[in-house]
Amino acid sequence: MNTFRQYLELTKPRVVAMLVFCAVIGMFLAVDSDGQRVLPTWHSGIFGALGIWLASASAAAFNHLIDQRIDKLMARTSHRPLATGQLTSMQVFVFAMTLGIVSMLILVFLVNMLTAVLTFFSLIGYAVVYTAYLKRATPQNIVIGGLAGAAPPVLGWTAVTDSLHPYALQLLLIIFVWTPPHFWALAIFRVDDYSRAQVPMLPVTHGVKFTRWHIFFYTVLLFLVTLLPYLTGMNGLIYLFGAVVLGAGFLWYAVKLFNPPDDYFPMKMFNYSIIYLMVLFAFLLADHWLVQPPVHLPVRFDPIV
Repeated sequence: MNTFRQYLELTKPRVVAMLVFCAVIGMFLAVDSDGQRVLPTWHSGIFGALGIWLASASAAAFNHLIDQRIDKLMARTSHRPLATGQLTSMQVFVFAMTLGIVSMLILVFLVNMLTAVLTFFSLIGYAVVYTAYLKRATPQNIVIGGLAGAAPPVLGWTAVTDSLHPYALQLLLIIFVWTPPHFWALAIFRVDDYSRAQVPMLPVTHGVKFTRWHIFFYTVLLFLVTLLPYLTGMNGLIYLFGAVVLGAGFLWYAVKLFNPPDDYFPMKMFNYSIIYLMVLFAFLLADHWLVQPPVHLPVRFDPIV
């Protein structure tokens, strides 16, 4: 059981659960080329979610492998299996590769090629481009690398429709803009950790005050971006109400962060940002289902040529 827990920790289960949640929401927000709502079949829903989960878990395990040196230096990550020596680098590498290969097989043969290709690029984007390079190269690491983490709702969408709709890209844009204020709040709270590990996060390289301004600007941008689903006709007034209320709450945290009541306040903002995203997507889903009746796509078992 202890070994199982170590391997489970490699997959970052809470983070991956949130990614899969966003992917499943993407499945149930999908529309066809005519803008009519469609429902995932049991086939695309189950195997799509499974493939995306395994790919996300693989990327998380590769993150552990590449970051093992800095994980030992940071209080937040010093308990991880590689940092404590409970697992070896080879064990983690084989585990990550196995998850990645199985995820690709599931997506290629049981879902569709488009979802498999997009998932593969997301995996590489997070595990290699962000973790191995950007994280150590620039204080804008989380901005550029956030594109990979923003992909799950698009992957869920394509798993159902086998096509990429502009509405799906709006979901990606929301998470992409949400990521910097979400992560920089954590980075402010853990600034000493990142400094000790020599990771050039924004509060380390440019200071906490500078980071607070960036959080504020990105939060304002996020508020505006979350209006797009209403303005483009993707969603209606139910979603608009939720987006405005949740966005006002996020803005309150961003403003309060300039003069926080205590040192723990950045973590409160970080925790709120997680709740914010989940509830925002819940509003997207609720509004979407109350507008028009769904259309079932036919089950497809076309061979991959």
